[in-house]
Amino acid sequence: MNLLSIILIGIGLSIDSLVASITTGVCMNQTKFHKILKIALFMAVFQGVMPLLGWLAGNTFENSIKGVDHWVAFILLTIIGGKMIYEGIKNKGNEGNCFCPSNNTVLAGMALATSIDALIVGIGFGLLDVPILQPVLIIGSITFLFSASGVWIGHKIGNRFNSGLEIAGGLILIGLGLKILIEHLSPGFNLHY
Repeated sequence: MNLLSIILIGIGLSIDSLVASITTGVCMNQTKFHKILKIALFMAVFQGVMPLLGWLAGNTFENSIKGVDHWVAFILLTIIGGKMIYEGIKNKGNEGNCFCPSNNTVLAGMALATSIDALIVGIGFGLLDVPILQPVLIIGSITFLFSASGVWIGHKIGNRFNSGLEIAGGLILIGLGLKILIEHLSPGFNLHY
């Protein structure tokens, strides 16, 4: 597999992390470098480690995870999105009380939900006998850049429009989970951003 193919796979896998990071940035009161770094690292590590796990697990694990991966992603993103919507409604008009999904548990759930497809890609790398180190580093790096940019963009959007964006962000996460679910339940039906 050539470098361009791996980069394109990395970009494709990073799109969900970008969307989730924009949503996270919308809810941040301040863009502190360490918070952007933390969110981007969570997303990048999960997105980079999942292909490695898939590559190591091989073909046996593919059949086990394929049946439930879309449900896990859908449930995790729906829970996080639902929490954002609830907090947005509860705190409407109270500036500074926005739900910020930057705690470790929420970030791990969001990172896991957006990186499950990378596990399947890793299984494919294993079946094709692709050396895994380069894809892991490239996928992780692209995800880091996309996620850091997404948090920053989301924060800028949130500061400009402020009202109702937490609810919109929650709806986006639920929509992302629904998109993953529909694409896996209906092969051939593909939703594009």
